[in-house]
Amino acid sequence: MTWAKDWVRSSPGTHIWLLVIGITSLVIAAASEGLGQFLVHRTSSNIHELNEHPLPSLLISGFWIERPESFLLYAVMFELLHANVERWTGTARWLLTVGGAHIAATLASQELVLLAIEGHRLPRSMTHVVDIGVSYGLAAAAGVLTYRLRPPWRYGYLAGVLVFFGVPLLTGATFTDFGHAIALVMGFAAWPLTPAAAEELPPEDGTGPTDRAAGPPPEQRPESPQER
Repeated sequence: MTWAKDWVRSSPGTHIWLLVIGITSLVIAAASEGLGQFLVHRTSSNIHELNEHPLPSLLISGFWIERPESFLLYAVMFELLHANVERWTGTARWLLTVGGAHIAATLASQELVLLAIEGHRLPRSMTHVVDIGVSYGLAAAAGVLTYRLRPPWRYGYLAGVLVFFGVPLLTGATFTDFGHAIALVMGFAAWPLTPAAAEELPPEDGTGPTDRAAGPPPEQRPESPQER
C-alpha cells in the first residue's frame, strides 16, 4: 500500500480535512436528535452566528456535514477534486484558494439572505438557517481543476461544471446555489496560482529561442585540429 501512503502524503491538507469531517460526522451520527440539531445550528455560519461569533463560525462550519450518511460521497469528491488540486498547486496555494472561496461564498450568500429578509422576501427565522458544509470549497477546487486538464478534455469538463452549477442557479436558485457560483468563479480566478500559469510566462531576460534565432549568425572560424 505504498502508493496509498504516497498519495496521502502528497495531499496532507485534503486528508486532514477529510479526517476531521469523518470525526464530526460520527459525532452527529451518535448524538441524539436534539443534540444533533443543536450542533449543526451552533456550528453554522448563518447570520445569527456570524454576528455572535464571526471567525469561529466561518472556520468551524467547513468541518461539518449535515447528513453523516453522505460522508462516503464527500470522501470520493475530496479525492477527485481537492487531492488533485493540492498535489498540483501545493498545499499553501490550495488552502488559499479553497479557504478564501469558502469564506467569500459564505459571507456573500448570507448577505443575500439578509437582504431578502429586510425586503420581506424571506422570514426572519432564516437568520438561524443551517449553513454548514464543504461544498463551497469543492466548487472552488472544481474551478481550479479546469486548468489541470489538457484540451480537448478541458472543454468537456468545463461544460459539465458549468451545467452542474449553472442550472440550479438559473432555476429557482437558493442562497447555497449563489454561494456555489461565487466559489466556482473564485476557483476560475485562481489561474495565476497554478503551475499552468507559470509555464506560459515569457522568459524574463528576453533571450528565448525566437530572440536568439532572429539575430545574425555568429562569425564562423575555421576549425583547428585541437578544437572539437
